[in-house]
Amino acid sequence: MKKIVGIRFKPSGKVYDFDSGAFVLRRGDCVIVETEQGLGFGVVVSAPSPRAQLPAGRTLKKVYRIATEKDHQQRERNIETEKQAYRYCQDCIQELGLKMNLFSVESNFDASKLTFYFTSEGRVDFRQLVKMLVKDLGARVEMRQVGIRNQAKICGGIGRCGRRICCSAFIEKFEPVSIRMAKDQSLSLNPTKISGLCGRLMCCLTFENDTYQELKEDFPRIGTTVTTIRGRGKIVRQNVLTGRVVVRLEDGTEIEEPLDEIMQTN
Repeated sequence: MKKIVGIRFKPSGKVYDFDSGAFVLRRGDCVIVETEQGLGFGVVVSAPSPRAQLPAGRTLKKVYRIATEKDHQQRERNIETEKQAYRYCQDCIQELGLKMNLFSVESNFDASKLTFYFTSEGRVDFRQLVKMLVKDLGARVEMRQVGIRNQAKICGGIGRCGRRICCSAFIEKFEPVSIRMAKDQSLSLNPTKISGLCGRLMCCLTFENDTYQELKEDFPRIGTTVTTIRGRGKIVRQNVLTGRVVVRLEDGTEIEEPLDEIMQTN
């Protein structure tokens, strides 16, 4: 029976399963693992748990060793290399006049490869840039163009709620977000109030969407004619969390009534 441990390579990155072998690991331990790109430096986010059988055709890479002091020193050198590569690449971009926004550089564990992350409104011919980077840095170079949401996820930041933005804190995969979700939750449709740091609709709109959909099944639609203790009127707003609706009476007065105290009029 194998013991499976969850490893994360980036603070907000995806959690990958590895075979922990005979190692005794706890959450927060730093480890060196085998990856398709060679050895990688990761952090244990879920303690080893036994698993009798893996899905057919699936094999797991192994934990190579618990990170040593030398490994931590190598990681610190990699961080310094990333900073230097970032500064040099910015200078090259300005020299070549490329329309691209470089925002992050990532080195693999043995510093043999550097990945440059950037955003751009269109395609960028960075062949000359790559030649300049390889010549000066002496490592393999990969240029990776990503979307604006991925930029926010990698860079991080503070959202309008005052907390670390969700995509950087815990979201592993982006889910579709639509303006309909904001409407269903009776939120202001002002773009500045429902957009995140990336300029797109906030991911948190999806968190309670299913609950709102379920609660609204018991509510009459907006515009439905109903009868209240104060007369007939039409529903103009819903408050699904308190179970109340706002009704505009025939004389123009608006009143708020519990859902169980109104009667729909056919």
